Parts: sequence; structure tokens; C-alpha cells
Amino acid sequence: MQVEQIYTGCLAQGAYYITSNGEAVIIDPLRETQPYTERLQRDGATLKFILETHFHADFVSGHLDLSKATNAPIVYGPNANPTFNAIIATDNQIFDVGNIKIKVLHTPGHTMESTCYLLIDENGVEHSLFSGDTLFIGDVGRPDLAQKAASMTQEQLAATLFHSLRNKVMTLPNDVIVYPAHGAGSACGKNMSKETTSTIGIQKELNYALRANMTEAEFVQEVTDGLLPPPAYFGMNVAMNKTGYESFDTVFNNGMRALNVAEFEVAAESTGALILDTRNNQDFCKGFVPQSINIGINGDFAPWVGALVGDVKQAILLVTELGQEEETVTRLTRVGFDNIVGHLQGSFAAWANAKKEIDVVTRITAEQFSSEVKIGESKILDVRKQSEYSAEHVEEAFSRPLAEINDWVKDINPEEHFYMHCAGGYRSMMAASILQSRGYRNFTEIEGGFNAIAKTNVPKTDFVCQSKLVKA
Repeated sequence: MQVEQIYTGCLAQGAYYITSNGEAVIIDPLRETQPYTERLQRDGATLKFILETHFHADFVSGHLDLSKATNAPIVYGPNANPTFNAIIATDNQIFDVGNIKIKVLHTPGHTMESTCYLLIDENGVEHSLFSGDTLFIGDVGRPDLAQKAASMTQEQLAATLFHSLRNKVMTLPNDVIVYPAHGAGSACGKNMSKETTSTIGIQKELNYALRANMTEAEFVQEVTDGLLPPPAYFGMNVAMNKTGYESFDTVFNNGMRALNVAEFEVAAESTGALILDTRNNQDFCKGFVPQSINIGINGDFAPWVGALVGDVKQAILLVTELGQEEETVTRLTRVGFDNIVGHLQGSFAAWANAKKEIDVVTRITAEQFSSEVKIGESKILDVRKQSEYSAEHVEEAFSRPLAEINDWVKDINPEEHFYMHCAGGYRSMMAASILQSRGYRNFTEIEGGFNAIAKTNVPKTDFVCQSKLVKA
């Protein structure tokens, strides 16, 4: 028996590849299926089942393309109602895979079809739990995503999750390994650890939601407290996972269409496409195609595209670093952005060499900021997360999280200058590009963000001025 966690950092997502005696199962596969089929061929294994823990909201699963390529059936737990052929398992149903068994544990609460899969090894020992979004390391799945589909409140879903954890998960032996679907950075929970595996026993000791003396009311209150609104694309990804989607190969080939400068201009005009520039923020600020939005590929790219662009049907034209075209298209498909028109051949250099109009962002160093800012007079916007701001921030700075830019942009006075920063420049350049695309140019962005500012003599404080906080 072999268990392999295939972890994708950009999505903080874990898929699982399990083999035993020439047979395999894959749990929660990503959209691109070639790595799985190549691995199966290399191992000489037959894919027997594709196991889905639930209808994912934060990424598009590869279950349909993988099933088509391998003829392996797709398995969901009770309450699932996909529009395609699938095995809808019953609670405690057993699936034989080689010399091992996979037991279905229906654990509703995150969603009503949420299911964990318990691996029983060759010796009949309960070995590991593939917990999906029911149980994370240090956290549990948020109970607010399936309210509409389940006709339940988040409190009712949380109460359901409480009983799933107590009756199905916490009763397992302490040495059972926990393999979750996500880790720190995912929006499917709020307090996930950076660790990607644990055990039932350790989680019962350390996970706040698994306290032995916790009441249902306490669980509901703590699990629902402080939940941020889910990203706009979540519901669209659920629909794609539930009803189907275009094949990965078709979407990938469209995105890999190289357009020269003239073709790129025509495509932008005729399709109304969003120009998405995925270069690093240092290069972007020095020159870019006007109206471009910058979301750097070397970061939490896919989740930020989902959060800031929102509509997965939005037409997109890409400007990437040379050689990053394939990676960029692949990452976009993972979160369901399938309407990729093509990419600029030759990257931004081709645009600049054609003497086309370019735009820039006004950026200064932290040292320059230190020399010219006037605390109490200058306006400063901090676009980090609320928790980062609360921990430490520049005195008199206002908290304006990037994820909420569509809310706070309406309050900007276009005649009033402001400084803007994040932690290191990645998020503040996203904000800068969005603001300039909407006509705001009355700001200065700070290179290196708060990490660089902290090394200067600009006054900082741990005190959180309540009047300057934006509700999280």
C-alpha cells in the first residue's frame, strides 16, 4: 500500500493518490489530469475509483476528465446530486481497492454531501482519514457555503458539523492519520495550520473545534465567529463541479493561442476581455498595457484571480513572463476561468517595442516614504488583511483589505492624495492596477510594503484605532 499527498501550494489543496496491489484511487483531483494518468502508467496501476469528498467551491476538480480518460467511476457521498453519472455511496459503504478497503463516512456540515474516506489497511487496521473540508489541521470547514443549496442557516449547518465530528471522526483511534483537503491559505476555513497532516489524537488535543468538553452552542458560536464573506467565484466553481465543464485540453489550447500586438488589440476590443498581467510587481509598475490588472503568478495567484475578478465567464487576455504561459493558463483553469482568449506573443516587450501606449504606477521606496510622509496629515491605506493590520501597522493608517476593494473604492476622494502599501508589494500592486483601471491616479504605492517600512523610522503601533477599522 502506498499513500501520496499531492499538495498544490497556490490553492493550498491536497489531492491523494493511493495504490494497493495494482489498483488505485485518487481523491479530490485537480483539473489537469495528465500528471495522474502518467503516474498510473508509470506504476502499472488501474484507477478503480475517483473519490470526491464534496462539491468543491475553491477549485474545479478533474473528476470528469479523469473518469473519461480512465473509465474509472466517480464516487460521492450521500446527498450528492450531480448531473453526470456517479456512484452515490451510502454511509459506511466499503470500496475494495487491491488489498485495502475504503470506508465511506458521511460527515455533513461543511456541505450536506460532505464525506470523509477511512482507509483500512491490508491488516484490517484503520490507517488514515481523508477528511476533505470536514476536518482541517487546526480547524474545521466553514459552515456558511452551502446555506442556499441546503436551505439551512450557517448555524444549522455548524450544528450538523458538530455532530458529524463527534459521532464519526472523534471516535476513531487516536493514531489514525488525518489527510485534509486544504491547509493554511485556503478560504475554506479560517484557522488552518501550515501542517498538512496530523493524527486524530493530536487534533483532539490542539484543534479548538474538537475540545472534549465543548458544547454544541459553543461550537456553533466559535466556528461561525469571524467568517469573512466567501470569494465571489465559489458558487460558480460549485456549479461547474456539480454540472460539468469544458475539457481541460480545450480551455488550455485556447489560452495558449499566441496573439501578436495587432491581434491582441483587436481581441481586446472585440471581446471586452480583461487584460490580466501576471508579471512580478517590480516589472509591472515600470510599464504595462493600459487598463491591465496585475496579479503576479508567483504568489497566491489563482485564489486572488477568483476573489478579485469573480466572474469565471469573464473573457481574459494574458500578458505573462516569457515561458510562463502554460503555467498561467493551467492555474486559471483550476479555478474555472475558462474563457481565456489568448496571450500576448513576446510578452510586454512586444507591446513596448511596437511603440504602443504604456502606463506606469507611481512607486517609491520605504525610505522615500519615511522622508516625506507626515503622520496625522498624510493619508495611508494598508491593504493587508485585517489580522495583519491589527497586529501592527503604521500610525494613523487606515485598514482597507485588498479583498474588499470593491467596497472601499467608492469612498476614495479622487482629489485627495494617499499612500498605499501591503506587506511586501504583491497585493498593493494589485490594488494599484485596479484603481488605475478605474481612473484613480491620486496615490503613491510603497515598494516592499510594511516589511520595508518597519525598517525605517516611520512610527508604528500595535494599538488598533477602532474608528479606522473596516469590518472584517
